Amino acid sequence: MFAIVRTGGKQYRVAAGDKIAVEKLSGEAGDKISLGDILLAGDGDKAQDVNGLTVSAEIIAQERGEKVIVFKKRRRHNYRRKQGHRQSLTLLRILAVGKEDKKAAATAAPAKEAAPKKAAAPKKAAAPKEA
Repeated sequence: MFAIVRTGGKQYRVAAGDKIAVEKLSGEAGDKISLGDILLAGDGDKAQDVNGLTVSAEIIAQERGEKVIVFKKRRRHNYRRKQGHRQSLTLLRILAVGKEDKKAAATAAPAKEAAPKKAAAPKKAAAPKEA
């Protein structure tokens, strides 16, 4: 099964096991993320419905791309400017393309709510006024 996902303003065709380099995403190496903006999905040459479909991926590394040299010149004006640029990239390994498990989503949601809430501090009684 494959999917076309959009991240960082670009579109990528992915399947389970693929490795792709995308615009920088937050996270550390080893973190698992979910790519949510799915444009198209299919199996072979048949398109499928993308409602409830998720693409899970693992961050392999945070890297920088190759250096691109930007050189500007105007003839006969002694104008030369040289500048370099390296884009920050995230390397991803696609783990699975498929429907989101309702059981997994249900168990993940209460885990966030289970964090202990801070108890409100008791209010101090106002000091008696002296007449």
